[in-house]
Amino acid sequence: MKKILIANRGEIALRIIHTCKQMGIETVAVYSDADSCMPFVKEADYSFRIGESPVNKSYLNMDQLIEIAIREKVDGIHPGYGLLSENSEFARKVVDNGIIFIGPSPDTIESMGDKIKARTTMHEAGVPIVPGSIRGIKSLEEAQDLANQIGYPIMLKASGGGGGIGMVRCENEQALNQHYESTKARSKAYFGSDEVFIEKCIDNARHIEVQIFGDQYGNIVHLYERNCSVQRRNQKVIEEAQSPNISSETRKKMYTAAIDAAKAVGYKNAGTVEFIVDENEHFYFLEMNTRLQVEHPVTEMLTSLDLVKWQILVAQGEKLPLSQNEIEKSGHAIELRIYAEDPKTFFPSPGKITQLTWGSIEGIRIDAGYLSGLQVTPFYDPMIAKCVMFASNRTDCIQKAQEFLDQTIIEGIKTNIPFLKNVLQSTNFQKGDYTTNLVNQMKVSN
Repeated sequence: MKKILIANRGEIALRIIHTCKQMGIETVAVYSDADSCMPFVKEADYSFRIGESPVNKSYLNMDQLIEIAIREKVDGIHPGYGLLSENSEFARKVVDNGIIFIGPSPDTIESMGDKIKARTTMHEAGVPIVPGSIRGIKSLEEAQDLANQIGYPIMLKASGGGGGIGMVRCENEQALNQHYESTKARSKAYFGSDEVFIEKCIDNARHIEVQIFGDQYGNIVHLYERNCSVQRRNQKVIEEAQSPNISSETRKKMYTAAIDAAKAVGYKNAGTVEFIVDENEHFYFLEMNTRLQVEHPVTEMLTSLDLVKWQILVAQGEKLPLSQNEIEKSGHAIELRIYAEDPKTFFPSPGKITQLTWGSIEGIRIDAGYLSGLQVTPFYDPMIAKCVMFASNRTDCIQKAQEFLDQTIIEGIKTNIPFLKNVLQSTNFQKGDYTTNLVNQMKVSN
């Protein structure tokens, strides 16, 4: 490929541009009115306005993206993550217009985007899944019967859901009765389908994901795992690799299950198999993300590999650069997501960044989408940057992260830095003995 259009914005657009420059590939950026002064617009070789500030009038405009791609004679489109990255309709439009989609096939995206279909596929492939429904729930009575069989608490989920949307915890039948219809309606509004399903709640669990990669020759490898258990509003905020306090035996089993999951759908390009792990290290398939993850730099720091480069190479028909036994890891990496949000309520806090000074620590990677003087608008996710620490061991990595945050200055807006500091200082995090309940436990203790 000689020229790639990036169907995204912010720090991930900059990230892709960086690798393309190293590979001698020209880049085409698209931007909305709100993003006209953003760094990624200036860094790309070519930049074009795609529409007004709201995403449905700009970055989600599939036809406009394809039109620009055809006009500019690009060879491929990289969707980044979020936005259209897991939209099978968009991927199919790209391919149908003779352009390479830098990601898995449209069919794979479609099959894994349907959570019920994904559960069924994994169940048939022998990958352990969370106890619950294998197909969509047809009525409240059916939901009540299944919930009573597997036991409360349960999670009521939208089949097309993601990012915590369309997901409700029900402690008892009264809660299920209360939320059943509203969850179906929310699912219909957000994802175009009112199909819902039920899963058993696995409390005191860890959220651990395995990075996988496949090519068109049937080769599939894993690039180890990441722990993503520090979450607020069901969204990740700190990730680390490798996961602390997991036995090597469980690790190997998870890698095998992830490879089996990828083989079951003939996976190509970058993907992530996400698992929920209980107190006894029993793990269950949660979902497969058919794209590059926000937290992919954690794996890059651990393995010294460029995953975007791998994506491009595989998309243009090359074999995976390395076999499984050639993929090595060393040290420890932790990613902190810096958000423009109130650290107490986690509500977005848009506004102008009057000062932005990052901490100066050796072994830090900063993927930032903003500079001093720029405006964080209410139109998009309020993430300012991903800051990734690397050290030879976890203890030093945590210390480095704390020093980095102490030195970082962001003024003009509220940020989640005080919250991140509290997490890093918490006893459970320091011990590596934490679950997805960590943030709720911290709020209670405060």
